[in-house]
Amino acid sequence: MRLLSGFGFFVCGSLAVLLCAAAAADPAIKEPPAQPEPNVSPPEASDKCIVSEECVDQYLWSVYERARKVDTIKVQEQIETTVKKKGKSRTVKKTVTKFVVEDFTWKDPDAAKKAGMSVAEYVIGGMDRAFKGRLYHLFRALDDAGLAPGMTSGFRDDYRQSITSGTKAATSSSYHGGSLRGGYGHGLAVDVVSVKGDTRTERCTSSQILWKWIDEHGKEYGIGRPYLDKDPPHIAPIDGAEYADKRGVNAKLAKKENAAKSRVAKAKPLHALRGRIEPKPL
Repeated sequence: MRLLSGFGFFVCGSLAVLLCAAAAADPAIKEPPAQPEPNVSPPEASDKCIVSEECVDQYLWSVYERARKVDTIKVQEQIETTVKKKGKSRTVKKTVTKFVVEDFTWKDPDAAKKAGMSVAEYVIGGMDRAFKGRLYHLFRALDDAGLAPGMTSGFRDDYRQSITSGTKAATSSSYHGGSLRGGYGHGLAVDVVSVKGDTRTERCTSSQILWKWIDEHGKEYGIGRPYLDKDPPHIAPIDGAEYADKRGVNAKLAKKENAAKSRVAKAKPLHALRGRIEPKPL
C-alpha cells in the first residue's frame, strides 16, 4: 500500500451541542494557535477507485489528513472550598467539571511508531477492506454535498484505545480495531467531522449538519451512527454488530421493555398506598 504522508487537524467532541456551545461561550476554552487551513478540495473522482484499494486508501488518507486532531473534552478536578454549616466554617473538597481543549495530534503517530508502521499504514491500513469501500462512497457524497468531511480517527489498536480521551469503549473491545474485535485489518469504525468553517464554532455547526446528513442518507452507503448524539462523530456499518447492538431491533425492544418496567415501578407505591387506605371487605 502506497499512501501520502502529513497531517492536518480538528474535531468537535462528543455531546456535540453542549461542547460546541462551551467552545463558543467559555473564555477559558481557547482556540489553539492558528495553523494554515487544510485544503478541503476533494481529489478528482476516478472510476478506478471502485476496484482499486490503493486509490481508495489514498482518498481516505486525504480525508484523514485534512482534519485537525483537536477535541473539547470534560475533565473533572477537585478543588477546596469553604462552606458554612450551623454558623461554623470548614473547608471541603468539591469535584467540578471543566471543558478543556485537547490536542491529540501525537496519539496516532505514537501508536503507529509502536506498531512499526507509517501513520497512513496504521490508520487506513488497519480498517476492514469492505468498510473502506463504503467510506469512500460516503465521503465522496459528503464532499459532493459541500460538507467537507474530515476523519479524525480510523484504526485503533489496544494501545491507541488506552490513550483515547472522552467517550470510548474498553481498551480491547473498540470497534475501531481492538484485539477482541479482530485487530489490524478489521477496524469497523471511524470518527468523522466537518472541516468547513474558519473557526471552531463554525466547524462545530458544520459537523452537526454533516452528522444529520449521515442520519438521513447514510443507509444508502451502508453506514450509520450507532450512538447518535452520545458520540456524534462515530460511524460504523449498519449491518455490523456494533450498530445492531445499539440501534437494531433487539436494542429498540429492550429500550421499550425497560421503559415499561420503569412505568410499572413508579406505579407500585401508589397501589400500595391505596391498599393501606381502602378498607378490606368483610
